[in-house]
Amino acid sequence: MQYLIWIALSLTISLSTSPVALADTEAEREALTRLVYEIRLLEQLIQRAEANASSKTRIRFRYDWLRQDLKLIRNGVQAHLDVPDTAPRIVPSLRGDYRH
Repeated sequence: MQYLIWIALSLTISLSTSPVALADTEAEREALTRLVYEIRLLEQLIQRAEANASSKTRIRFRYDWLRQDLKLIRNGVQAHLDVPDTAPRIVPSLRGDYRH
């Protein structure tokens, strides 16, 4: 009898956690979709900043490098959203330094 209670309890727990896992997955997808959208907005801000940049400064900000890194991030997130992949993949490293 105790064995049946244990099975019933295990089944109840697994059924009750399953929708939560699905909800978490959906929430993650929504957040990642929002991230892709926000990166696109950042690209517009970068374009505006670059248009206002002074060409007379000794050290210039490399907007092209920043755009390249954001594109890598955006494409990586979008690829995950398009085809979730369980196998690890090689991700190119970001430049990270935007001064020239």
